[in-house]
Amino acid sequence: MKLKFDGTICQDLEQSSRLEWLETNGLGGFASGTVSGIHTRRYHGLLTAALHPPVGRMLLVAKFEDSLIVDGQRVELSANRYHGAVHPQGHEYLREFRLDPFPTWVYEIGDVQVEKRVFMVHGSDATVVEYEVKGLCKNCHLEVRPLVAYRDHHATTHSNEAIDSGFEWEEEGLVSVQLYDGLPRVYFGADYSTCEPTGHWYNRFEYAEEKARGLDFQEDLFQPFVLHFDLARSPKAVVIVSRAAIPAHEATALRERERQRRMALRRHSPLAETFLEDLTEAADQFVVRRGDGHTIIAGYPWFGDWGRDTMIALPGLTLVTGRFDVARGILEEFAKALNQGMLPNRFPGAGEAPEYNTVDATLWFFEAVRAYRHYTKDETLVRQVLYPRLVEAMDWHLRGTRHGIRADADGLLMSGEPGVQLTWMDAKIGDWVVTPRHGKPVEIQALWYNAIRTLQELAASFGDLARAAEMEELAGRARRNFLARFWDAERGYLLDNTDDAAIRPNQIFTVSLHYSMLDAVQAASVVDTVERHLLTPLGLRSLSPEDPAYRGNYSGGVYERDSAYHQGSVWLWLMGPFVTAFERVNPGSSRPRELLNGLQGQLRVAGVGQMSEIADGNPPFTPGGCFAQAWSVAEILRSAAESSGNNTAPPRDLMAAIARENQSHADDGVSRGRTVHVAGVQ
Repeated sequence: MKLKFDGTICQDLEQSSRLEWLETNGLGGFASGTVSGIHTRRYHGLLTAALHPPVGRMLLVAKFEDSLIVDGQRVELSANRYHGAVHPQGHEYLREFRLDPFPTWVYEIGDVQVEKRVFMVHGSDATVVEYEVKGLCKNCHLEVRPLVAYRDHHATTHSNEAIDSGFEWEEEGLVSVQLYDGLPRVYFGADYSTCEPTGHWYNRFEYAEEKARGLDFQEDLFQPFVLHFDLARSPKAVVIVSRAAIPAHEATALRERERQRRMALRRHSPLAETFLEDLTEAADQFVVRRGDGHTIIAGYPWFGDWGRDTMIALPGLTLVTGRFDVARGILEEFAKALNQGMLPNRFPGAGEAPEYNTVDATLWFFEAVRAYRHYTKDETLVRQVLYPRLVEAMDWHLRGTRHGIRADADGLLMSGEPGVQLTWMDAKIGDWVVTPRHGKPVEIQALWYNAIRTLQELAASFGDLARAAEMEELAGRARRNFLARFWDAERGYLLDNTDDAAIRPNQIFTVSLHYSMLDAVQAASVVDTVERHLLTPLGLRSLSPEDPAYRGNYSGGVYERDSAYHQGSVWLWLMGPFVTAFERVNPGSSRPRELLNGLQGQLRVAGVGQMSEIADGNPPFTPGGCFAQAWSVAEILRSAAESSGNNTAPPRDLMAAIARENQSHADDGVSRGRTVHVAGVQ
């Protein structure tokens, strides 16, 4: 990935402090910060390690305070925000920041340039920081002061006397610290000339993002020693921060190996287009190990792996990019976690039980299996491992499982109980459920129908004819009653729930999913309604601006933000299903790719090289939430890969499916409208 920001942006403290970079290691660990160097979140740090991959994250080393001494003149390269002040102000010397493919800063001090590069080592809790001086520098020294945190990545640390302030010298230029018993030792592999003990606390760093959210925003960090480098002897300096002892001389090989790995990732792009290659590279940051398999981190900096997010993101992150082994590992790992027919919504920390509090994660699992089979043709895994779990899940849903989730007599899926949010619109503040959606939410019915038809298809293919017939009857019953209860012919769109006519994006899934209950006229009307009320350049609003409950700005404290989360905020991931749905009712249109290409600029906003979670519902649609979100990247990739004109796209059979549904249910008393024929579909 190649993105560049010049000195105009880098030296603008407000702009450069909003631009966040991210490095990940495939284990759930990460490093992140801002272009300016100022930490604006408690989550920014050089080494955040997942002690029980991918969870148990601890921020071990926060940052380096680095200084260049030229002919006795000290120049500070770092920057921090304290109460009422920024000190030091290294951003004033910053002439360039680029992602190429690693975060790289270029400082200019007179005739001397300092290039600083940061990258993580894939598969290891290690971050490499490299410095190189260019220009005439006969008497140059570099000082690096590590600032250590040693705390849960959701917390902050404060000065205390319980720490072990000492450090140990190891062989091959290694220095190590272990602030508290029972926590990991951290090694600093450096080609330093001298190491000077210090043992200071740096007090009251301020994190602007945490302050804006009404959270604990001040922190103290411990500085155990100073590493001195004689740049007149060698213009390059290296520090490797890691949980395992890695000497500095390995940095070059580690960098080249990581560069080659990222170049190889780009070759997995579904299309040879720079934007999609960039997204394919970005997608890799969410794929991590869990046990013997894989899982998907929902978003950085604060999310772990969530069942719903993983299943939604799986096709875009792994299938359209050809990473079938990763997809297989994810499906196998989550299949093991199926309990009472439900996929976990969240895997907590080590030793804690998974949380089964979602109605849609399991339904998205059906769709992920269907997509996996379509892309990989892996009949063995699907038939022997996944199909039995799908049958088990369906049986539980038919007879009833947790949280009131059960198939009703009308064939539709009921869910909900007081105090529990089961759909993806799950914001809850204390006892206040912001978006109550108990009963039969529209997208749950779309997913339920898609799951029924998926199981029917698999049962027929595997010779389970009794199951196939059962699913055929259930699908017909569900479809008839869904259209009777949800379709508002006068308004021309679907209710969000059986008693809720709010215009929300959830109805788009009735068109975008593989199997649809709508006829062609209804599908086109749904897409038109969503486009008129909810579409923005970044994605779909979560509520129409015409609704009295609409909130168009995601800002303020926890209460203000959570009350806007699903009440107007734009969700970037929803651009994927909208594009798919739009193209299916407007085959051959160039609009879908125009919408997707319009998102390219987001790689240079908020998370550099990444896609944000949400944005304000009101212009200028300022990004918010996680600065790197898995399903945002995944759904843009998937919808682009599966768009018309792409030779790698799967068969575009939604309209053919609609035609089949119309024919098979011609006598159920529901008006059908016209049938739309898509080129190449019989």
